[in-house]
Amino acid sequence: MVDPGTLGGPMFQGPFDFDQSCDPPLELVEVQPTGDHRLPASLVDRVAIYTPHDGGAIPNRYRYDANGKPRIDPSTLLRHYVAARDWGANSVAEHLSSALGVRRYARCRIARVLLDFNRFPGSTPPGNDDPLEALAIGRLYANALNHDAKTEILETYYDTISGVMEGVLAESLIGISIHTYDEKHASKTKRADLSLISLPLSYQRESRLTYGVFDPMYPDHLAESTCSRVLRDRVSLNLERSGFRVTHNHPYPVPDGSIEMRAQVWHFFHFLRGRFEEEHPGTKGVPAYEAVWTMLLDTNLRLGDADALRSFVHRFRLVGGGRRAEYQDSLEAYRRVQRFLNESSVVTDFRRSPERPSSLGIEIRKDLLCTFDPETGFPERPNEAQRHTARRIAKAIAEAIATYIDTDRPVHEQTTRELTLPPITGPVDLD
Repeated sequence: MVDPGTLGGPMFQGPFDFDQSCDPPLELVEVQPTGDHRLPASLVDRVAIYTPHDGGAIPNRYRYDANGKPRIDPSTLLRHYVAARDWGANSVAEHLSSALGVRRYARCRIARVLLDFNRFPGSTPPGNDDPLEALAIGRLYANALNHDAKTEILETYYDTISGVMEGVLAESLIGISIHTYDEKHASKTKRADLSLISLPLSYQRESRLTYGVFDPMYPDHLAESTCSRVLRDRVSLNLERSGFRVTHNHPYPVPDGSIEMRAQVWHFFHFLRGRFEEEHPGTKGVPAYEAVWTMLLDTNLRLGDADALRSFVHRFRLVGGGRRAEYQDSLEAYRRVQRFLNESSVVTDFRRSPERPSSLGIEIRKDLLCTFDPETGFPERPNEAQRHTARRIAKAIAEAIATYIDTDRPVHEQTTRELTLPPITGPVDLD
């Protein structure tokens, strides 16, 4: 698993090749299907498998300053790099894709210690030591890079990854992110072999999302799970039957800035837009409405225009430059969309629809997939037993997904048609 070589400069010797390519920063890896649990042709492209944290590239310009001096002490960088990377995740993702007949999986090539796409964009502020609340540029590089370098990282890598991931997830029915976590808790007790993650952090703490992160039009109760419980439990059951010990949302839940959570919000507003424009086709292409949809679908919080409208609608900020009328038109459009949401069955229909996408994070204990040298702490190439374990885990998950699609989902669809339930109350109108 460790590639021999240097870190790319005479002042910085080490065991990892950080100079490997990261162009593109998110790679769509072609996979040869085995056909073990091949999905129906109509659904094979609707299962998205991705690994956000098993990349190894740290471009030279982020390791050295203009004078050739390391920006971060080499031993510190190595320690954080090894600790942050999800060793073995790519292997499981490849086996899982192959078993399902999925033609490719997506993997981030940029090292997590430099950039974590599974968090909201930004630079982690000083004093924030909670990894679940960190931003995309973690504490180590937040202290080492200036404003221009941070802007470049987000524009060059974060935004590029975001564009590709939107295409990967846009039509997905199931999104599976593969992660790996440490063998032991801080208490030194051993973690479960796997943990299935589907509960957002803020919902776990407050039974609602943190106000103002996503647009408040998004109903809080939709955040109670990012994944169908039937799918989650089918995966859990199949792994347990295969001899693995499984827990749920432990030792941590889904960060609010994770792909799993952002995708859920994006899918809901995309669903809402489709229903709204179906009833109000005359709004298509109207600038005020386009601005509202851009704001609602900006779940990565990267667009300045979307943030400006967000601040006008929800924080009552002043608008200069003669644009008050433009923003007022968008506010009226927002209110009309809000009223439509409250007066329609959109929330209920989305929540109970068999077409509602599921996003499930799967954490696998690192020691099941690779061995770490007790002296250096560096990972070694996986042995045959560990490679076999990766295949067993992937096979169990693939079989569970296939069973869910073949058996559980049709039953759910039939039950949804037959069961009459009261509608779910929508959000409160701005007025």
